[in-house]
Amino acid sequence: MKIINLIENTGEYPFMCEHGLSIYVETENHKILVDTGQSNLFIQNAKQLKIDLSLVDLVFISHGHYDHAGGLKSFLEINDKAQIYIHKNAKREFYSFKKDKSHYIGMDSLLYSSPRIHWIDYDFKMDEIYVFGNVAHEKYWPKSNLRLKYKVKDKYIQDSFDHEIYVVIQNKVLLSGCAHNGIVNIMDEFQRRFKKDPEIVISGFHMIQSQYMDEDIQCIQDIAKDLKSRNSNYYTGHCTGEFAYSILKKYLNSQIHYMKTGSSIEIKD
Repeated sequence: MKIINLIENTGEYPFMCEHGLSIYVETENHKILVDTGQSNLFIQNAKQLKIDLSLVDLVFISHGHYDHAGGLKSFLEINDKAQIYIHKNAKREFYSFKKDKSHYIGMDSLLYSSPRIHWIDYDFKMDEIYVFGNVAHEKYWPKSNLRLKYKVKDKYIQDSFDHEIYVVIQNKVLLSGCAHNGIVNIMDEFQRRFKKDPEIVISGFHMIQSQYMDEDIQCIQDIAKDLKSRNSNYYTGHCTGEFAYSILKKYLNSQIHYMKTGSSIEIKD
């Protein structure tokens, strides 16, 4: 299995970067995309990496935000065969609030009628791929979620992230876009389903904030201790934030890695 980060917030020449995420996965049976960034930049990076995205046959959108689904329109223009799987609740009108001002962060509704998009519920299986969701918010739910809502008529409702899905490959690699439901809760759900920890976790941890209070730092430390206790290696970036990553690194050491744009992982059976 080959896993390559096509776009993330950071990277070096010749790769383009943006606030977004797109992961390419190549297995014996499939060529897969998990998320498409917020624009067509992931396609440009794929060309630099000599990855032919026209050969991708499966796409999974982790949740209904622009920085994970914004590049989908451009992808559909260069690929005429891939089947796309998105949770049915990702069609909502999502907004982010900052200082009492809101801006739309949802998907392009013009894509909703595409015959190649499959609006799924939880628990989807195909060959070596398994998708789950419906993760309980038992502990360490990201505080930054509080500014994220969706609109129904004239009312804004707190987003519970019931539209977030997680992709498991060969029962050992777990891919999550932002872990809005809390990375510890997601890991617990994986453990409940598979009776083991994933070997590799690729995910943003949604810890980035404009400022950190003492309780925020303590929360990151507690999460780090929990993750360290598991038999997993972590590759993170995007919404984790450099400050939070520096704390995680102190606790997890070689168990955690920052996965910049263009970086790759190769997994042997």
